[in-house]
Amino acid sequence: MAILARAGADALRAHLAGLPALPPHTRLRGPEIGLVMLRGRMGGDGAPFNLSEATATRCTVEMEGRMGHATVLGRDLAQAELAAAIDAALQSPALRGPLLDHVIEPLAEAQAEARDRTARRAEATRVQFFTMATMR
Repeated sequence: MAILARAGADALRAHLAGLPALPPHTRLRGPEIGLVMLRGRMGGDGAPFNLSEATATRCTVEMEGRMGHATVLGRDLAQAELAAAIDAALQSPALRGPLLDHVIEPLAEAQAEARDRTARRAEATRVQFFTMATMR
């Protein structure tokens, strides 16, 4: 679900284009836009505190007796509904394999490459500070 939540609606549609159409689904809830509270911790392990709010969109669909859920950051109604439909379709043994091969795995690879690119750019700007004790 994290992969679907991070992928935009256009990317989801592009990866679904080579596959047969998903079975029809019925909306059970949403898609609807709301807010979620972002929490933080001092030092990563201190007491939690409310940091900020973020806009999120959620949707629940039913497809062939299976329920699919999705919550995505932002206000993209189409992304939330499509992610929920894919979640429901992934529960079908007949659809799971093709969806994993043509949608989930390529999106996961693209997201991992983007994270690696960002990490390499950040690493290139890292400055090593030495203490006075090591300079003597």
